[in-house]
Amino acid sequence: MKFNIEKKDTGSKARAGFIHTDHGIIQTPIFMPVGTVATVKGIHQKELEDVINAEIILGNTYHLYLRPGEEIINKCGGLHKFMSWDRPLLTDSGGYQVYSLSNNRKITEEGVMFSSHVDGSKHFFSPEKAIDIQKNIGADIIMAFDECTPYPCEYNYAKRSMEMTHRWLDRCIEHMKKTEGIYGYEQSLAPIIQGSVYKDLRKKSAEFIASRDADINAIGGLSVGEPHEDMYAMTEVVTNILPENKPRYLMGVGTPANILESISLGIDMFDCVLPSRNARHGLLYTSDGIINIKNSKWSEDFGPIDQNLGIESSSRYSKAYLRHLFQVKELLGPQIATLHNLSFYLYLVREARKRIVDGSFSKWKSEMVPKLQTRL
Repeated sequence: MKFNIEKKDTGSKARAGFIHTDHGIIQTPIFMPVGTVATVKGIHQKELEDVINAEIILGNTYHLYLRPGEEIINKCGGLHKFMSWDRPLLTDSGGYQVYSLSNNRKITEEGVMFSSHVDGSKHFFSPEKAIDIQKNIGADIIMAFDECTPYPCEYNYAKRSMEMTHRWLDRCIEHMKKTEGIYGYEQSLAPIIQGSVYKDLRKKSAEFIASRDADINAIGGLSVGEPHEDMYAMTEVVTNILPENKPRYLMGVGTPANILESISLGIDMFDCVLPSRNARHGLLYTSDGIINIKNSKWSEDFGPIDQNLGIESSSRYSKAYLRHLFQVKELLGPQIATLHNLSFYLYLVREARKRIVDGSFSKWKSEMVPKLQTRL
């Protein structure tokens, strides 16, 4: 995998670049729609390609391991073929999902024993096992196995957890070297920085990860309940240390405003369930602010959802029509809303990229962030 920077913003640390993978080139900054179980919920792959124009999507190791299972995906020739997607894919290691099973898992130095949320069966993930599963799944970018600490988190726990994540990373790197790829294309391993909201731990973790010279570096353990100010502060600590010539991935972030602020801090890649999950509940992100389409105020608004995007799913349908679909519980309602939200997120990062290239990013961002946080 190669990364090159096309342009840097003069008023911030934002940058526009290209990530080269064997399944295609990704223009950064980029947002990755979340396809947890080999599908971006409610969206056809053709819509991802032709409407949203997603350049990369994300799958989840924990969920795909449980269902349909890595053996089935392997027999099909990997996740790309299984889900009929020939663009880049990223899989997370399952660490965050295991973290969310706090009452049904046990963490040791060797790995994590956990109970399936599907049927209660017992399973064990070690760093080596997480690498093997992800190699079988076949994503272009695979994540190192880590422990995601909760918020709030005691300093000593965060320190012990970070140090174990570092040891796990070295095991992941060693196992990657020992085992061959399966499908004939390159898979790149991304280490994950931890350290909760403690500046010294984040600094130490960033230095450790930078020393491993990976193709891509990720920042984990944020957007787990901490104030946005802490998230930005920890991100800035990390991006001051990580090498400039490698892409930086801020995991699980976030709102449109979060994304623009983080781009200005030097982040290149994002993923989050918010645009699709909130769409299914009628919450829409637009260039003018946030809409709850279920509110009665939209019942006679025959204007488009967002006419500024130049995207059919956002300009073809009126707010009144979309509200009606939600009122009568028609499946088309959440589908249109999901198409819109994901299209908006991709529009936002592409507009940010355009502004970085033409030199107007910082001014544009300062105008956009207040609008993006406004409830309409």
